[in-house]
Amino acid sequence: MTNSPAAIESPVDRKALLAHVKRVVVKVGSAVLTTSDGLNPAAISRLAAQLSALRDRGLDVVLVSSGAVAAGRQRIRERTSKLTSKHNKCSTDLPARQAASAIGQGRLMHDYDEAFAAHGRITAQVLLTRSGLKDRERFLNARNTLERLLEWGVIPIINENDTVSVKELEFGDNDTLGAMCLGLIGADLFINLTSADGVYDRNPETNPDARPMPCIEAIAALDIEAMCDGKTSVGTGGMYSKLRAARRAAQLGVPTLIVSGRGEFDLPAVLDGQERGTLVLPEDRTVSSKKFWLAYHDDPSGAIMVDRGAASALVAKGKSLLPIGVRGVEGCFARGALVFIKTLEGDALGVGLTNFSSAELDRIKGLRTSELARAIGPVSFDEAVHRDNMLLDAAI
Repeated sequence: MTNSPAAIESPVDRKALLAHVKRVVVKVGSAVLTTSDGLNPAAISRLAAQLSALRDRGLDVVLVSSGAVAAGRQRIRERTSKLTSKHNKCSTDLPARQAASAIGQGRLMHDYDEAFAAHGRITAQVLLTRSGLKDRERFLNARNTLERLLEWGVIPIINENDTVSVKELEFGDNDTLGAMCLGLIGADLFINLTSADGVYDRNPETNPDARPMPCIEAIAALDIEAMCDGKTSVGTGGMYSKLRAARRAAQLGVPTLIVSGRGEFDLPAVLDGQERGTLVLPEDRTVSSKKFWLAYHDDPSGAIMVDRGAASALVAKGKSLLPIGVRGVEGCFARGALVFIKTLEGDALGVGLTNFSSAELDRIKGLRTSELARAIGPVSFDEAVHRDNMLLDAAI
């Protein structure tokens, strides 16, 4: 819990803040879309009606949806009367999840197609992987495709391509994927539909006196790890991942609405200023979409440890990181890798793309730029991490 002013209700005029929204990313989780039996048709129908109402207002809408794995498992249960103990034991491992997702994607999209068609809307399935968005050219190609779909009035439905992901979840959760989509399409609002009524100052499941937070003015000031513990039983995120995604959105200058997606929720009313859920305000100082992309397109491969002088130059003066300020290296990484930038005490200052490999940095740490060529041969750059390829205070 925090007693910071960031956690106190704010007299922010929601209607005025949201009046100029033109493009929105809506993320919906498994906890909203499913029951213990699988997909909930009523929830999908209600969601389609709500998003169609936003389209009727002239808003561009992109939906980031979970539910494929749950839909696949539902389909398997429908076709299989008995499962062996071996199948039951392996039902949650990565190959089983990927197989269930492969089965469930078609089922999920079929249900969405029918639900949106009832409102005269066309949908498009877009499957993304983090490794795909890591490549700048592929990232821009995905942007161009989504722009054309929105130009045609189509509602893109995005999910992670679980079937080809090489890790348990490349994005970690669809909250992270939703935040990445903000920069991908240039959205000006992020709506995160959850099973909760919004954000509380502590976990309400373990703290009966937890207080709701209608507005979060400065999310960077919150200790979200202390506020949140545990995950939802169906999804993979929980409130921690939603707040982390909201903090990333705030850095991009995008407000976030964390509201309940259960029951008779009313998104048009929320955009008209109805005080439901939690509104997370954007930061005053925002980052470019390129810096946002480079900071969150991948997990850091290691860390560069810097001295106090370098830390001060980075934070207070916005300088690039030079080898003379480097004091140590953690991990093994190549040129161009995303790495943490940390103090000698282990505090993370931010992340950036390194111009040198870990082995090269180990050889040139503490050296002046005039001494680099003698240590590792001719180089075409002086910076260990250029300020244009660095994001301080990254939400990782």
